[in-house]
Amino acid sequence: MTLLRSRRSTLVRLSSLVLAAGVLVYGYLINQRAQLIAPAPTPILYDRGGTFLAQIGHADGASGRIDYGYWPLEQLPDRVVKATLALEDGRFYDHIGIDPYAVGRAAWQNLDAVGRRSGASTIAMQVARMQQPESRTLIHKALEAGTGVLLTLRYGRDAMLGQYLRLAPYGNGSHGIAHAARLYFDKPVEDLSWAEIALLSAIPQSPTRLNPLRPQGLRRAIHRGHQMLGALAKQKIIRADEAEIAHRQLDRMRMPDMPRRPDALHLILRYHDLIENGQITPASAGTPLIHTTIDLTLQADTTALARQYLDHWRSAGAQQVGAMVVSRQTGEVLAQVGSSNYYDKHAGAFDYTRTQRSPGSTLKPFVYALAFERGLLKPTDMLLDLPEGASGIGDADREFLGPMLPRQALANSRNVPATNLLRSIGLETTFRFLRDLGLHDLETPADYFGLSMAIGSLPTRLDRLMRAYGALANDGQMQDLRWAREQPQPQSVRVISLDTARLITSFLSDPQARLPSFHRYGTLEYPFPVAIKTGTSQGYRDAWAIAYSEKVIVGVWIGRGDDGTMSRMTGAGSAARLVHAILDRVHGNKPGDIADVRFPTPPDRKPMQVCVVNGKTNDNSCSQTLVEWLKPDEMPKVAARSPGADANLKPPPISATAERSQNYSLANADGSSPQIRLAISTPARNSQIWRNPEQPAAFDRLPLKADVQPHVPQIVWYVDGQPFAVTDPDKPVFWPIQSGEHRFQIRLPYRDETSAVVPVYVQ
Repeated sequence: MTLLRSRRSTLVRLSSLVLAAGVLVYGYLINQRAQLIAPAPTPILYDRGGTFLAQIGHADGASGRIDYGYWPLEQLPDRVVKATLALEDGRFYDHIGIDPYAVGRAAWQNLDAVGRRSGASTIAMQVARMQQPESRTLIHKALEAGTGVLLTLRYGRDAMLGQYLRLAPYGNGSHGIAHAARLYFDKPVEDLSWAEIALLSAIPQSPTRLNPLRPQGLRRAIHRGHQMLGALAKQKIIRADEAEIAHRQLDRMRMPDMPRRPDALHLILRYHDLIENGQITPASAGTPLIHTTIDLTLQADTTALARQYLDHWRSAGAQQVGAMVVSRQTGEVLAQVGSSNYYDKHAGAFDYTRTQRSPGSTLKPFVYALAFERGLLKPTDMLLDLPEGASGIGDADREFLGPMLPRQALANSRNVPATNLLRSIGLETTFRFLRDLGLHDLETPADYFGLSMAIGSLPTRLDRLMRAYGALANDGQMQDLRWAREQPQPQSVRVISLDTARLITSFLSDPQARLPSFHRYGTLEYPFPVAIKTGTSQGYRDAWAIAYSEKVIVGVWIGRGDDGTMSRMTGAGSAARLVHAILDRVHGNKPGDIADVRFPTPPDRKPMQVCVVNGKTNDNSCSQTLVEWLKPDEMPKVAARSPGADANLKPPPISATAERSQNYSLANADGSSPQIRLAISTPARNSQIWRNPEQPAAFDRLPLKADVQPHVPQIVWYVDGQPFAVTDPDKPVFWPIQSGEHRFQIRLPYRDETSAVVPVYVQ
């Protein structure tokens, strides 16, 4: 007997220990769960006119479902609270998270096979389940019950009700009554009618079965809403006349069409990133609405135009397009087209407004601007577009136009003057300036890009070009692109002087200065003031055009996602056409319209007729002139002398070429042979030359030019120590470009004179 009592005592102790351990584990588990947690509220985006643009939701990686909502309630709407409690938890304020009466009723109904079954979940228990969804087993129900009690004790009933109204599912991905009110009725939750409240309050019981966007689901939701109104009337929460009106409105309820996201997925993804990175923050966490700068009508028109024009160019190898339209005054982005179609098989998923590409000649205006800022250039200086000093760099037309005014050189987009300017400014200085403009964020040494930095070797993005061109368009003041009203906007920063910005704008908007490279009345000319720059990268891989008018800045890129070549697709011949169509759309321009306006002129400059052949002011004897804006200290001399001028002035020095043409003797006075000076003028010492593998071999040549004083009949060119050519020193020699480091020298036949060795690097 004693042994039996001992065994019983041991069993009781073990049972007590197991029970205590179970209680401890249970307490630990519910304590871990008893925290009010919710996903971050998801915003709704509207365009600048208040039209629905998109929602930014939470992606469920496991199911692929996108959830929306979870908006917190700053105050509990009284009518919504009463309706929710009437349907979900009538004794909410009489229990602490578990309703014993509801538990007993549910148990009795579940035992009665023929009776109507009901659940016993309180709002607190539903919150616990929504925060940590699990299978509906007895153990999980027990955990939900304990968690509900602890949540209620820890946070209070109002917090529990607010959490329920934040998490409850209302169908079609919507969570929370405040979000559902916006989604289904486009109004604040406080403005819902009794009929709308009744309908929405019915949905959380079974969001799929009661989906109001489906006819059968809407009928079921309306039926349950009538039950809710009846319960409210019975409890005298709603007056009889209010209930009667609500019943009638509920019977006539027709759900409005759900707002649809426009065909602008890249744009939506851009906003997703801006919000995720904290660059755009809704003004209210409780109502996270974002009012974007996008004009949906312009967005649709720009998308349609981009696709239409791209279709014309597909036969030339073009596969993708990117475009942006930005307000000139405010920097607000009005439209963005990331690609022809996100789902296009030709790398359509890439956003080409954010993809680094070779910019071609679109960086040249900033090289000229920096030269003006540094005092290295005046509008009347003559820039040489000649093979001499070109360092193997040529132009798309494979021609050289000779001496040119800066206005002409930039408007014609000549490569040699731009690279010579860059050489004068310095690679590192230009590299830093372009970085300050936000055109790149590279830490690569400037020498890596060399002089070709001015013509496309330094990669950049369309959105960065739009921001930088905004500084030219706005008198040298740079401002960040603005995407939403809720986006903080820092103060604009001066990066270029007003004088330089307006001067560059006058260059880019002068159709006369574009001759002869770009003919009049083509894609670059408008009936209203437009400053435009085009660009084409090596091998026709990228075609660009950036333009600004008094209203907007428009940028377009054309190319391929695989970085392949196109068939002679230039910026002027393709991207500029699309820019023209977009600007016509923005300005509402019709054929024959002409606006008698112009861009603001530099305030301290006056217009002067300048002779294009020498940069001097015209005295009516120069046949080719341009209007140039000059400061008083920049006024040059006249181009030619008027009759009666002083004839005793010393004539200008005669060049060696002129001497030979006029049979001047080059012998010394004593009859001895003169000392002959040999020098290489082209290529320049330590030149870095970029070889274009796409260019035909016949054109992939480097001109070699000698400077010999006095003249001799022949010289010998040596390349890498080996004789290459015997020629007249006044005639250029063309060396087939080969990769690597090379050494050039000239010598005299049968004499000891030699030039210095000129090293050149070819990439």
